[in-house]
Amino acid sequence: ITAGQVSDYIGARALLSGLPDVKWLLGDRGYDADWLRDALQDKGIRACIPGRKQRKTPVKYDRRRYKRRSRIEIMFGRLKDWRRVATRYDRCPKIFLSAIALAATVIYWL
Repeated sequence: ITAGQVSDYIGARALLSGLPDVKWLLGDRGYDADWLRDALQDKGIRACIPGRKQRKTPVKYDRRRYKRRSRIEIMFGRLKDWRRVATRYDRCPKIFLSAIALAATVIYWL
């Protein structure tokens, strides 16, 4: 768990070594970094990440596959229905992660 002001691709760096064996990685524009694309390619993972608006050379990505990312966004939206998760009341990362796990469990069973 990273601080709220940390950019997305910095958090991705911490998770890169533990990625499972997958074919694709779907991400939003916050994950657009050349080093991340190269690291994914080295692992044999294809990146489906659109380029940022400021990027001088556009990046090709599978638009149809990218639209499937909405399922992930819906899941995060449901987690943010829980005020404790959305506003991050807890300062301790362990307690915050526990709140996320509790919310995810309740959402799963409903």
